[in-house]
Amino acid sequence: MPASTPDTADTAFVEAAFVEVAGGLRFPEGPVALADGTFLVVEIAGKTLTHIAADGTLTVIADLGGGPNGAAIGPDGRCYVCNNGGISFYERDGKFLPGYPPDDYAGGWIEAVDLQTGNVERLYYACDGVPLKAPNDLVFDDAGGFWFTDIGKQYRGKRERDLGTLYYAKADGSLIREALFPLDGPNGVGLSPDGKTVYVAESYTGRVWAFDIESPGQLRDYSGRPPWRRGRLHWAASHYAMLDSLAVDAENNVYVGDIPMGGISVISPEGERIEQIRVPDELTTNICFGGDDRRAMFITMSSTGRLVRVDGPRAGLRLNYEQ
Repeated sequence: MPASTPDTADTAFVEAAFVEVAGGLRFPEGPVALADGTFLVVEIAGKTLTHIAADGTLTVIADLGGGPNGAAIGPDGRCYVCNNGGISFYERDGKFLPGYPPDDYAGGWIEAVDLQTGNVERLYYACDGVPLKAPNDLVFDDAGGFWFTDIGKQYRGKRERDLGTLYYAKADGSLIREALFPLDGPNGVGLSPDGKTVYVAESYTGRVWAFDIESPGQLRDYSGRPPWRRGRLHWAASHYAMLDSLAVDAENNVYVGDIPMGGISVISPEGERIEQIRVPDELTTNICFGGDDRRAMFITMSSTGRLVRVDGPRAGLRLNYEQ
C-alpha cells in the first residue's frame, strides 16, 4: 500500500505467523469453530458443508449444490447456510478464482443442515415475491433470528449488476423481511457485543456500515432518507478494497477480509483501522474466533484452499448459539 494512504498512519501491519489447520479445500468460506476443537467450513467451489477434524481430516457433511457461501449455528443446533446459487471457478497458478454465475444459475437460497444426519432443509428462496439472488453471510441474534446479506450477481456478457439487500429472517422458516435496500455489494455481517448495532461490509465500495437496531429484525427507521443518512459510515478504505466477510471481537473491533491486500483489516469502535493482519493469499475472505480463550483467529485463505490459525491479542465475541 502506498505510504501516502491516509489510513496507514496508525495502522500496525502484522505479517501473521500462521499454522495451517487444513488444506486441499475448494474455495473455503464461512468458518465455524466448534467447542470440541473442530471446524465447519463451506466449500463454494466444492458445493459442500465440510467438517474439519483436529488433525485436518476433511469430511463432507452435506452436498448442497449451488454456491454455499456463509455459515452459522442456529438455535436448534443446525448449521444455517447462505447459498449464492453458484459461481463459476477457474484455476490459475494453482489457485481457485471466482467468475460469473454458471449457466444453470437460477437464484439463491437459505438452507439449514442437520449436523448429525446431513439432512438439508431449504427455508427461503424469496422475500415478498422478490427472488434471493446471492445470499452471502449471516449472523444470529439472541432472539433466534438472523440477519443476512444478499450481495447480488454480476452477469456474464451483460453490463449490469444486482443491487444488494440486508434481510432478517427467523430460523423456523416463518418470516423473512427486507431490512435495507439498496446496498452496493453487501457481504460480511456482524453484531456488536450489546446486540444494538449490525455491521455490514460492502464489497464494491470498500466500506463498513453500522446500522442501529430498534428491536429484533427491525432497524431504526431509515425510510425516506437519502443514502448518506441510512446509517453510520463506520469505515471507508482509502486503498482499493473488495471487502468480504467480517467478525467482531469482545471489545467491539470489527475484523474484515480485505481483498486484494491479502489479509484482515481491524477497525476500532471509533472507525479507525488499527491493524492489518497479512497472510499470503489475495483472496483472504473470512474469519472466526475460537480456542479456549477465544484469542485464536481462524482465517480462510480461499484461493489456496486453506484454513489457518493466527493467535491474536484480543478475545473474539462469542456468537449466539455457538457450540
